[in-house]
Amino acid sequence: MTAELQLQTSRTTELLSVTSQVADLVRRNGWQDGVLTLFVPHTTAGITINENADPDVARDMLWFTEQLVPNLAGFRHAEGNSAAHIKASLFGSSVQVIVRGGSLWLGTWQGIYFCEFDGPRHRQLLLKFS
Repeated sequence: MTAELQLQTSRTTELLSVTSQVADLVRRNGWQDGVLTLFVPHTTAGITINENADPDVARDMLWFTEQLVPNLAGFRHAEGNSAAHIKASLFGSSVQVIVRGGSLWLGTWQGIYFCEFDGPRHRQLLLKFS
């Protein structure tokens, strides 16, 4: 059982909350009890699960990621987006969420974020339920 979300990012870097879209897809597909894998098929984007109650958490994560991996002129990759590739690797390309009773089994403060590091772009998020 698979599904796909089409996403449009609006900034060069952003953490885009996709929790409600993923939860809606789970409900529409009738997925009840199992494991949902979310996979990002892009080399300059990632995915993470983190706090979604305070938007400052996402802002702080992006700020720190920029401090950790600034866009340096010394990178050799011809496209000029090496920093985006590094950030995507740090965050990772997949996460898993337990689905119980047709709902995402996330912690009280948790949300799912698509991590854009080379936008704005049209992106995909692939889902596999088992």
